[in-house]
Amino acid sequence: MALSRAASESDVSVHSTFASRYVRTSLPRFKMAENSIPKEAAYQIINDELMLDGNPRLNLASFVTTWMEPECDKLMMASINKNYVDMDEYPVTTELQNRCVNMIAHLFNAPLGDSEAAVGVGTVGSSEAIMLAGLAFKRKWQNKRRAEGKPVDKPNIVTGANVQVCWEKFARYFEVELKEVKLREGYYVMDPEKAVEMVDENTICVAAILGSTLNGEFEDVKLLNDLLIEKNKETGWDTPIHVDAASGGFIAPFLYPELEWDFRLPLVKSINVSGHKYGLVYAGIGWVIWRNTEDLPEELIFHINYLGADQPTFTLNFSKGSSQVIAQYYQLIRLGFEGYKNVMENCRENMIVLKEGLEKTGRFNIVSKGEGVPLVAFSLKDKHRHDEFEISDLLRRFGWIIPAYTMPPDAQHITVLRVVIREDFSRTLAERLVNDIKKVLSELDRLPSKLSSNVKAADEDGEKPGTTLESKKSDLEKTREITTIWRKFVMARKQKMNVVC
Repeated sequence: MALSRAASESDVSVHSTFASRYVRTSLPRFKMAENSIPKEAAYQIINDELMLDGNPRLNLASFVTTWMEPECDKLMMASINKNYVDMDEYPVTTELQNRCVNMIAHLFNAPLGDSEAAVGVGTVGSSEAIMLAGLAFKRKWQNKRRAEGKPVDKPNIVTGANVQVCWEKFARYFEVELKEVKLREGYYVMDPEKAVEMVDENTICVAAILGSTLNGEFEDVKLLNDLLIEKNKETGWDTPIHVDAASGGFIAPFLYPELEWDFRLPLVKSINVSGHKYGLVYAGIGWVIWRNTEDLPEELIFHINYLGADQPTFTLNFSKGSSQVIAQYYQLIRLGFEGYKNVMENCRENMIVLKEGLEKTGRFNIVSKGEGVPLVAFSLKDKHRHDEFEISDLLRRFGWIIPAYTMPPDAQHITVLRVVIREDFSRTLAERLVNDIKKVLSELDRLPSKLSSNVKAADEDGEKPGTTLESKKSDLEKTREITTIWRKFVMARKQKMNVVC
């Protein structure tokens, strides 16, 4: 006799996830749920919500690696459960990190012998690396000042206004004054001459950027070094240089080997680089390298004994995964110098394709430079009818994520779009992006201008024609209001046309 029974509501083994009750209730947002749900339901519901994220491969706002070879993915998954700080338990992983430090130090021309160990450490990114380098500079400056009987309460660091926000974090968290060299139209990196003028006896270091996030340009570290040597001779100071090579550190050695920016310059005492950018590893790995042991104060280093050997460590984090360290070593031995050079040359070639395609439209000024990080920063020549924010918004329809932003002081009146060319951005995609930008421009030409939209909005608010809010608000407030009005107009038009984005 065949036995049968009715499946209860709690018995989900016979149901698909979408036939279960779990898709009929909202997910917890503030408090943990009282009851468990099946693993299949949890996976499906979360996976469905994540579909609303952008496509990482089309996120051209980011410098961070979005593709790696399947073999490297396997290595990362196999080590995802290894805690990097457990050096006793995972000594080989520690050894791989040390090998990476040595290879990168030699890539940056550190003054080392063939078998001499380099001074450096892996971090979770360039932000931590910069914090560590800054702490080393501050402590060394403090030690010198105390030995001379001088006060140590007003340290400062000199940078350009184009630095990444992690420098501002370092200054605020560790009580260091940040002295910024302002930018100007047409010159969007730190001016070495102005930077050296701002140096005083309390300056712990001058930070130069090898690859500005704004337009990819390399700052002139060689000129900065030469000017600072002269000032140090005149004043008796010994102000050093740190190079923030987060983006450019894995580019310059392969594309511009003759460019002097690294430890070939005597005042460069430390360099940070992001392994998860052009080091070609997924997010979560950075490196900081010191010139030699004298540039990293001993009191900042902790010593761990593993397998009878001393392992010095200097980090802000404790527990962290091992996967990214292993992935970095994979890339260094898998690609070698030849492979990295090929990747960077491909990025540069595809950057040129995109740049030339934009120039042929006759509608854009190219703000980025030929020598630097492979990216294209560009702005509209004519902004009377439309602006860069509108182009960025409409490109989302095609899947592209391209940021529009204003420059820092004193060039904040300049607005640009920026496309970062990564390893996985092919020539085909570059050509497709140019065509999609042309489509967006053609559509914008058929739409009312942002100015007329703003005037109409002012009229609806009771303003007299020709007397909009322009006289009452700052440029930034006006830009935000215009962008908001235009975004509402475009979204309303999309809904009428039933366009799926």
